[in-house]
Amino acid sequence: MASAAVSPARPTETFVDNKRKDDIRMANIAAAQAVADAVRTSLGPKGMDKMISVASGEVIITNDGATILNKMEVLQPAAKFLVELSKSQDVVAGDGTTTVVVIAGALLKASLTLLSAGIHPTIVSDSLHKAAIKAVEILSAMAVPVELSDRESLVKSASTSLNSKLVSQYSTLLAPLAVDSVLSVVDPDKPDLVDLKDIKIVKKLGGTVDDTQSVKGLVFDKKVSHAAGGPTRVENAKIAVIQFQISPPKTDIEQSIVVSDYSQMDRILKEERNYILGMIKKIKATGCNVLLIQKSILRDAVTDLSLHYLAKAKILVIKDIERDEIEFITKTLNCLPISNVEHFRAEKLGYANLVEEVPLGDGGKIVKIMGIKEMGRTTSVLVRGSNHLVIDEAERSLHDALCVVRCLVSKKFLIAGGGAPEIELSRQLGAWAKALQGMEGYCVRAFAEAVEVIPYTLAENAGLNPIAIVTELRNRHAQGEINAGINVRKGQITNILEENVVQPLLVSTSAITLAAECVRMILKIDDIVTVR
Repeated sequence: MASAAVSPARPTETFVDNKRKDDIRMANIAAAQAVADAVRTSLGPKGMDKMISVASGEVIITNDGATILNKMEVLQPAAKFLVELSKSQDVVAGDGTTTVVVIAGALLKASLTLLSAGIHPTIVSDSLHKAAIKAVEILSAMAVPVELSDRESLVKSASTSLNSKLVSQYSTLLAPLAVDSVLSVVDPDKPDLVDLKDIKIVKKLGGTVDDTQSVKGLVFDKKVSHAAGGPTRVENAKIAVIQFQISPPKTDIEQSIVVSDYSQMDRILKEERNYILGMIKKIKATGCNVLLIQKSILRDAVTDLSLHYLAKAKILVIKDIERDEIEFITKTLNCLPISNVEHFRAEKLGYANLVEEVPLGDGGKIVKIMGIKEMGRTTSVLVRGSNHLVIDEAERSLHDALCVVRCLVSKKFLIAGGGAPEIELSRQLGAWAKALQGMEGYCVRAFAEAVEVIPYTLAENAGLNPIAIVTELRNRHAQGEINAGINVRKGQITNILEENVVQPLLVSTSAITLAAECVRMILKIDDIVTVR
């Protein structure tokens, strides 16, 4: 009974072990920081490129943050957040994929300092949320409105995006090309929506990036089918996009038919010929003289026999059209895909002035369809390059430039580049932090300093003295020069707007909000549960 009389332990004496939670949080932050540091050196016009060697033996050279992170095999769950972060920046803005990861890394570093000072993660997270909202207000106040008719400003922002890429020396060619491509697919009824699927980038090996051109019409990096001497040039073309096969039918189930008699064999061959001829007569009856044939998986889309008859009927044939290209082709040609020969009618055809096979100087050939009547709002860009690495990087760079112009179409504001908005953010957030009470002010001040990582990294990658440059930048901004930024080429601080280094407001605002969201998510995690 005596043991029962012992009073129970008082609840105040319980000991909660927070060590594990802290360790998990630290491990998450460390892993995410490691990912951010991996891409930090590729930020800005003087940033380095990364060579990625894939297990299959493929080699990619790029300095696009989203591509680098996408190809990295990240195992740690929290580090995967940063990969997703750069992907979402790629979707929202298309450019600034490296910036967003670098900012997230700096914010995590600041959070680590605050956590080790004993501030609760929830307070850090809430302060960061408030700071991000304030940051967007500050950036919006700095922005300069731009009109779509002001082509020069659009070209400036596209060339700023291209300056940090491998193909920066071709920015005078690629930037206007990107601007014209986007403006040609903007629908006046829905001016805010630009679908980049309407701009098709066709890659063709050979030549240099200088030979890249925009084509008002369609381009295929395939040859015309030359079997049996068919035509390679057709004027006043009537074009059909077909999804059926011009070849003898097969049985529905796997089976073999044994023919022992020659007369029966002749009959089979004769039936085949009649079957194909019947199809081609129906096609020819509509006046069609160009056929685009979709790739087939079930049986051959065309046989030698059908190609022979098509050549005799003077019909130009382009075969092996990919299934996912059909939508773009039919939209451009303003025609309908035909899935059965019985539905082959003249009203389903597209019309163009000229379809021809164009030889390129280095032995390659492409097919161009020009002068399309009632052409849909699409455009094609033919990208050339001396090897696959250059072509792929040119395509990625062009995609970024197109995205930048798309951002300006949907949100018509420009902002200075070169680290100017980040220093201004840092200055104004620091001033705002003094007006806040308690822990919040302390947290916001730490985040204000963290944003300076962008100008610091820009200076560092350009081989300048980062501390001297950033101090001088702060000084200039304190004197009221809002648009003072780092001029990487001259290695000094100048008015960046006058140097034509501009970027869309959307790129900066989405980078800050997405980075803040990602960091808040990492801070809120206090345990990892593995489920087998």
